[in-house]
Amino acid sequence: MKQLTQEIIDFLYAQGFVIVASIDKNGFPHSSCKAIVKADSEGRIYLVDVYHGVTCENITRNPLVSISAVDEYKFTGYCLKGKASIVPNDDISQEIIKKWEDNITSRIAKRLLANLSRDKIHPHHPEASLPGPKHLIAFKAEQIVNLAPGHLRKEI
Repeated sequence: MKQLTQEIIDFLYAQGFVIVASIDKNGFPHSSCKAIVKADSEGRIYLVDVYHGVTCENITRNPLVSISAVDEYKFTGYCLKGKASIVPNDDISQEIIKKWEDNITSRIAKRLLANLSRDKIHPHHPEASLPGPKHLIAFKAEQIVNLAPGHLRKEI
């Protein structure tokens, strides 16, 4: 397992979501958006999945996945490659559920503030209609790829 620096952990938390790429039954990449609820220095990342769909099926069949996150304004990002497993809903800790609920509340508040500051009142807040967690994706990083251009790259 590859350890994550505090800088990478903070970067991941700062993003609204990450892209999780799994491998479908035909061997093609499948990408989906997921929110990180917990990441640690040991290289473990936990993502709550609110749908029991293609990503779950793919990980059950083939645990190889990548997690990508970018900050387009800073021109930085990371791709973490490793293995994932599915943790059933009944086995998700209350700590993780609480963090997920806090994330949803924070996202709704940020959207409301952004709408107000732009003088655009948008009545739809998609986060508020998300279903509860169906399962947890537990990921262990084995490789870290710095996506920043070479001249902007910090060594990890």
